[in-house]
Amino acid sequence: MSHYIIYFNQQWVGDHSPEWFAGRGPLANAVVDDMKDAGILVFAAGVDEDDDRAFTADATGGTPVVTPGSFAPTEQRIGGLTIIDVAGDDDAKAWAGRVAEACGWPQEVRRVE
Repeated sequence: MSHYIIYFNQQWVGDHSPEWFAGRGPLANAVVDDMKDAGILVFAAGVDEDDDRAFTADATGGTPVVTPGSFAPTEQRIGGLTIIDVAGDDDAKAWAGRVAEACGWPQEVRRVE
């Protein structure tokens, strides 16, 4: 078994009505429930969109410095992630496809090593 992260950047979501988003929640929750039932879900969550609650830790100067705010420009903010534990790439692709369909926007998949 291998861990994979399925995630999206906030800018991939696009502009949609509140009603459209409300309709996606039950679809996404159903996929997460199926992952739980299959015993492959490690973790899934959306990421807080409020930049005022973000902070950056940087130790490139030799001493860790923690500052308020995002490190990357806000258009590069991660919007949500799911970590699964599956047999391989084919299973990860299948689950990522289900997540993308439920959410209505693209997902990227990477093996966690």
